Order: sequence, then C-alpha cells, then structure tokens
Amino acid sequence: MNNTAVQYITNNSGKKLGVVLSLKEYTHMLEAVEELEDIHLYDKVKAKKEKTITIDQYIKQRKRKKHA
Repeated sequence: MNNTAVQYITNNSGKKLGVVLSLKEYTHMLEAVEELEDIHLYDKVKAKKEKTITIDQYIKQRKRKKHA
C-alpha cells in the first residue's frame, strides 16, 4: 500500500469523522479484505472435517436430484 499522508475529514471540534483514500488505496484495501474473508471461510469449512467429493461427483449428484 502507498505510504502517503493520511487525510482525515473532521467536524468543527476536530473529531475525526472519515478518511480520504486514493482509488488505488481503496481498491487495495477491498482486495485485502476479500482475501481475508476467503481465508476465514476456508478455515471454517476445513474445521468441519467433512468428507470431500470431486466436482464430477457433485455434478452427477445434482443431475440425479434434478431428475428425481
């Protein structure tokens, strides 16, 4: 991430209300959050220790259920 000076939006008494980011910094932050969410979801699913199946098996099961 870029090491630019942080710009804050403040009210009349100086309380910080927001921050100004470049589009590049904002995009970078969103991508980082999405990656962390993916990691969290992966960890959550792996913790269940459920049996896995291949994508081909899944598709066959879906087709059978659809035609049942």
